[in-house]
Amino acid sequence: MTRAEQLAKHIERTITGPMWHGPVLEELLAGVTPEQAAAKPIDTAHSIWELVLHIAAWAEITRVRLDGRALEDPPDEVNFPPVHEASGAAWEAACDRLRESHRDLAARVRQLDDEVIDRRIEGLPYSRRFMLNGVVEHGTYHGGQIALLKKMRTQR
Repeated sequence: MTRAEQLAKHIERTITGPMWHGPVLEELLAGVTPEQAAAKPIDTAHSIWELVLHIAAWAEITRVRLDGRALEDPPDEVNFPPVHEASGAAWEAACDRLRESHRDLAARVRQLDDEVIDRRIEGLPYSRRFMLNGVVEHGTYHGGQIALLKKMRTQR
């Protein structure tokens, strides 16, 4: 298995598992209602829904950055896309976006040569490998936040 294939599988496993640390994003989001997803523990915290959109946004940004495009920091509305409508269909679309963003990124990674993975991205201070591992770390980090938010909702 090439390094590109290994990275691609790890990106996919961030959503679908299995991962050694525990529940993956798909497992954490199972059974979360739109109301639970939109709820904020305090006004200044992000909701589960906002975190889902944020994780998806960064997988999409990473896919574009693989080719050296869109290197600037995204504006706030791209970094943490707002939740405009807290309906069941909109929540399902957000979860679909999360899955698709990682699936599309993994498909793009599979197209890379191993030699290219270790090269620095022109205009950024790090390599493609560093960035791709970051996508996995990012999803795992926010997965922990989602787990805590879920726990807070069920203990009220």
